[in-house]
Amino acid sequence: MKEHCHRALVYATRMKKLGLKVIYPGLEDHPNHALLKTIANREYGFGGILCVDMETEERANRLMHHLQNCTQFGFMAVSLGYYETLMSCSGSSTSSEMNAEEKALAGISAGLVRMSIGYSGTLEQRWSQFEKALSRMQDSGLFNKN
Repeated sequence: MKEHCHRALVYATRMKKLGLKVIYPGLEDHPNHALLKTIANREYGFGGILCVDMETEERANRLMHHLQNCTQFGFMAVSLGYYETLMSCSGSSTSSEMNAEEKALAGISAGLVRMSIGYSGTLEQRWSQFEKALSRMQDSGLFNKN
């Protein structure tokens, strides 16, 4: 669990530095960061699940496709419990029964990708896989850094 949570914080921080819209309670700009910091176990941090908002379902699905099929970063799934990284596009999977207003109130965009960060391989190996998938998206014109 410590490694699961540690990697999520490292990846969230790095993704944010790349210009991605990241939602993770361990980041200081998260609206509940200060509260969670007072109750979180210092050894375990803020959990192992983070979200990346790719804005559209097409971009979310393309990122997950590259992460799973081109770089083997993780697997697309609706359940997020496994030792490997798992990811889902919440708007079209686990939250698909919600209407547009409910999704907006919950902060679930069409391109929201939830990731449960795994602990197989090394942190740097997995990060390299993530960067390669993002680079493929940039090469295809589906994502440009700010």
